[in-house]
Amino acid sequence: MEKTHMSAFALYQSLSTDLPPAKTASLQVVEKKKKRKRKENGVSKVNTVKAQLKPERKKMRKKSAQREESLKGAAEMQVEECVNGDSEDLDALLADLARVNNSRERASQLFQWLINPIPAKTFFRDTWEKKPILVQRKNPDYYKGLFSTAEFDRILRQEDVQYGVNLDVTSYTNGTRETHNPPGRALPFTVWNFYESGCSLRMLNPQAFSSTVWNALSILQEQFGSMAGANVYLTPPGTQGFAPHYDDIEAFIVQLEGKKHWRVYNPRTEDEVLPVLSSPNFDQSDIGKPILEVVLEAGDLLYFPRGFIHQGECLPDAHSLHITISSYQKNSWGDLMQKMVPAALEIAMEEDVEFRQGLPLDYLTYMGVQNSDKDDPRRKKFFSRIESLMKKLTTYAPVDAAVDQKARDYLHDCLPPMLSPEESASSVKGAPVRWERGQVIGVGAHITTQTKVRVLRAGCARLCSDGEAVHLYYTTDNSRVYHKEEPKSFEINAEHTDAIEFLIHSYPKFVTVGSFPCDSAEDKVALAELLFERGIIHTAEPL
Repeated sequence: MEKTHMSAFALYQSLSTDLPPAKTASLQVVEKKKKRKRKENGVSKVNTVKAQLKPERKKMRKKSAQREESLKGAAEMQVEECVNGDSEDLDALLADLARVNNSRERASQLFQWLINPIPAKTFFRDTWEKKPILVQRKNPDYYKGLFSTAEFDRILRQEDVQYGVNLDVTSYTNGTRETHNPPGRALPFTVWNFYESGCSLRMLNPQAFSSTVWNALSILQEQFGSMAGANVYLTPPGTQGFAPHYDDIEAFIVQLEGKKHWRVYNPRTEDEVLPVLSSPNFDQSDIGKPILEVVLEAGDLLYFPRGFIHQGECLPDAHSLHITISSYQKNSWGDLMQKMVPAALEIAMEEDVEFRQGLPLDYLTYMGVQNSDKDDPRRKKFFSRIESLMKKLTTYAPVDAAVDQKARDYLHDCLPPMLSPEESASSVKGAPVRWERGQVIGVGAHITTQTKVRVLRAGCARLCSDGEAVHLYYTTDNSRVYHKEEPKSFEINAEHTDAIEFLIHSYPKFVTVGSFPCDSAEDKVALAELLFERGIIHTAEPL
């Protein structure tokens, strides 16, 4: 993940372009309609601006002390050993999960399987975003069935795998990281020649080709409320494919075959704790000593938060195949506030004269970096005014509308649900209409007010308003390739919004179409047919 690092100042400069004008205005319209309810919304207060900026050299000394304190606990690694940890066949596990009635419960159970024997509640309380954790199982078959080198080979032979899009060929030799991607399709003859020459192979989106990986990730994304992605790494014996670096995702390293020697390092500075972007490649001299050094064997799991530097190399006697399951990219409070603060400012400037009053005539003579060391009482007054405005800004923050913007991004990122045979048979994908013996058969099956329905997944659809209209965003028509399709949504009649909310909040229960809070039976059936045709709902029994 080699990305150009963006400074905090550059990020601040880009805020106005990150939020398109139409969306900013939408947040404004929505919030103006809810202005009377602001005091009940429980908007969190933003951190107040300090009354006086410290000179840069003082801030650096303070940061250094804070950094040492904050990183003390990071090295307190947890290691779990689960000798011959029991696991059922993955296909059987996924089949069992398909029978779990609630998709959120399904996600919880699959995540628990991923990190066993650590209780999920303990993991999210003590480890998530805080420190690495290692699970050694002494059971090479624990993750069997998730992915394999045989599956890798099948995909190369049968699928349109493109270099740079679906596959990277990499090496790391004598401190130099290189990518060796030729143009075009990755065919087995060339790919395996690269591998035999000592290059690592990274499959960037295995969920596009592997139904098992797709199924697992589409379930897990409901555990995180954030996109769950994956990369597969195949490394020849005695080689290393990547330089030391840190990522901007929470990483679960699942060892599938062979073994790999891993080294994990603390974030180097406080600024690199939970970073916004992935790092460039580091030299060994940049990163200090590892806090964890371990050989992962098949069936083992290693988790580390974003910002922890890591590198893995194969031992001379075995290849390595692992899959990195990732989540929580750009899912921080700051990411939410990037959407919220510009809109809050626009609303405040329109509605509150205090935000439109002019700056002091002489403020350039005592403010700014060149004046930061001045002991001028006007500076204290200036900061006090900024602090007051920042506090006041929270009352204009369109929190719900900004959360809906994040939700729309998430639904666009999501994988579509992988349907069980029963779900397929009771959804539009399994509808009985077909061509047979020269005519269309099965068109007589219709939804009625007695038909029981529910949404396909707890998080597969969401109502969002742009202030002018209400749209239903949904994931069921998404592609297995990240953002290959545009976000899926359609406008909902205002009189149907209560019925959509009723359906979403009723999950996992099936409800009759006749129970929809619509004005007439015809409206109820028409809405159910629309949602059924879009693949958003399914029926309790096949039509």
